[in-house]
Amino acid sequence: MLPNIQQAGFTASDRTRLDNQRVAFRTDASLEAGTGHVMRCLTLADALREKGAECWFVCRAHPGHLAELIRSRGHHCHLLDTTPESEQDTASASSPAHARWLGCDWVLDAAQSRDILAELHPAWLVVDHYALDASWESRLRHHVGRIMVIDDLADRPHDCDLLLDQNLGRQPDDYRELVPPGCTLLTGPRYALLRPEFAALRGYSLERRQLPVLKQVLITMGGVDKFNVTGQVLNALRCAPLPDDCRILVVMGPKAPWLTQIEDLAATLHWPTEVLVNANNMAQLMASSDLAIGAAGSTSWERCCLGLPTLMMIIADNQRKVAGYLMSAGAAECIQTENMEENIINWFNNYISAPGISTKMTRCAISIIDGLGAWRVSDVIVSTSMERYV
Repeated sequence: MLPNIQQAGFTASDRTRLDNQRVAFRTDASLEAGTGHVMRCLTLADALREKGAECWFVCRAHPGHLAELIRSRGHHCHLLDTTPESEQDTASASSPAHARWLGCDWVLDAAQSRDILAELHPAWLVVDHYALDASWESRLRHHVGRIMVIDDLADRPHDCDLLLDQNLGRQPDDYRELVPPGCTLLTGPRYALLRPEFAALRGYSLERRQLPVLKQVLITMGGVDKFNVTGQVLNALRCAPLPDDCRILVVMGPKAPWLTQIEDLAATLHWPTEVLVNANNMAQLMASSDLAIGAAGSTSWERCCLGLPTLMMIIADNQRKVAGYLMSAGAAECIQTENMEENIINWFNNYISAPGISTKMTRCAISIIDGLGAWRVSDVIVSTSMERYV
């Protein structure tokens, strides 16, 4: 259970449940799209299961899919077959910008998903996929109770009853013209989908940052890191003025294509460097670290919740806006990947001469998010489902 629910201001409505109701998720992980969409859907699925729901995932079997992880968390997962690249339709000018991430024509995907959902009859369908929009969602309308969309881009229309964009700086008006009238809009990090252990470890993490030190650096570039930014960071750190007794932790996914090279590289560094694969204790790793070097993706909210000072890398175009807001808020600093070694060395020199940098980042970061977003979102889903019985 999530901690401190009473202190967070939840009401009696939070005791309503989704007993024996099914919630379906259409989302993908792949070497191109990364793992973040599936991971945040898993967080929401876990929260909904605590409220009595049975969760089913529909995913395509891309290289790097996470069906095994989904099932290991106690949820069902249907894998859709991949389509040979030679048979994939070329996206039209009206297609979503990330249409290629689907790996097939959206009409085919809708038909295959419909065959599964028509049998499940879920109370909710949660769609978290940059390649899908209102056209796809409309085709599933009559086979599900309600539709929720998780988005970050505000770049395409949606046919949904509930939309979540958890990013800093996002406002409901960004979606007013993209969703039907009456659609409920949840925007901002207040609704960020974090696993409960982040809120549970928030107090411990903040207490140990009262006297800043630099004993452990955590490197997280996402579960895939197809461009091997992790390797660039490790090479850049060779000449950085880290304390002699510092320790480096690198977290990677089991499907990361550069994993073997990173393990070899880690063995050559001056500081003890451990590569952790498929770590299931990220909250503890973050809470026990003094600095993170990571991508400006969904893990940004985990780091903010724990007040972990962060050097961000923008490794995908959709991360630019998030990185900009975090920098403006003072919650993190951004390191350009060009001239990375020089930039990292300069930052550590500034850190040594002005250690208050980390204290300021911690203070700004924790003001952004409290870690209870998954509970808030699941409560909205449950409360909306109960409306039919009122």
